[in-house]
Amino acid sequence: MILDRILEHKKAEIRHKSSRGYLAELKTKIRDAGPTLGFAVTLDARRTPTRPALIAEVKKASPSLGLLRPEFEQRFEPVGIAEAYREHGASAVSVLTDKDFFQGQLDYLADVKGRVGLPALNKEFMVADVQFYEARAYGADAVLLIVAGLEKRQLIDFAALAKELTLDVLVETHHERELDIVLEWLPDVRMIGINNRDLKTFSTDLGVTLRLAKRIPSDKLIVSESGIHKREDVVRLVEAGVHAMLIGESLIRAQDIGVKIRELLGDEPKEEAR
Repeated sequence: MILDRILEHKKAEIRHKSSRGYLAELKTKIRDAGPTLGFAVTLDARRTPTRPALIAEVKKASPSLGLLRPEFEQRFEPVGIAEAYREHGASAVSVLTDKDFFQGQLDYLADVKGRVGLPALNKEFMVADVQFYEARAYGADAVLLIVAGLEKRQLIDFAALAKELTLDVLVETHHERELDIVLEWLPDVRMIGINNRDLKTFSTDLGVTLRLAKRIPSDKLIVSESGIHKREDVVRLVEAGVHAMLIGESLIRAQDIGVKIRELLGDEPKEEAR
């Protein structure tokens, strides 16, 4: 299964980052960094009853598709992509930092946050404390906790560490049992993500969001992730009560990012000045 392979590889990768010197270096960077931006607060402020907030993802590759655009082989410009997202109405950005399966880098996160200024989610497979210090040191405002890849105690401890580092948490679920774990063990969590992609098979089904959203209390921000490709998808999510959506592949692969965002959000094209 793909998720299991990623997690095992991630644990091996983290073992090489376990030195005290590296952690001390990260803590120094954090001390010199400015305050985090409110990721959840921004999503809440930017959404409307008919228009979910957009978390637009900077993503070079995926395990199932490889490079998302052929030209990324020679040139990948995460800052340029994120600037286009900001210009056309994204409320926040998500930056893939996994190297081996998604061809990401922590430097992409730092560059995007430093140049673009939107609240940033570090999209990573979190398995160890040091990754939270990395996220904060490289400019993240929020981190992802994937219920399918963590034990209950890890979820609780990681959520507490994120709070200590002033990082918001997006807790990702895919099944009812995972959602029940979140509601029972992390009652104070503000953002609950529903991943329409099965991380074991990488197939997507928007019906996952439509099903799980009904079970989420009204005081939570519901974020639908993956498999969102057209305006009709967004309309279905709005009708299900979704507050924000995380979209990557359909934006990255679009010929024109701005046109694609307007299509998804139902915005009218801007008239040319005469």
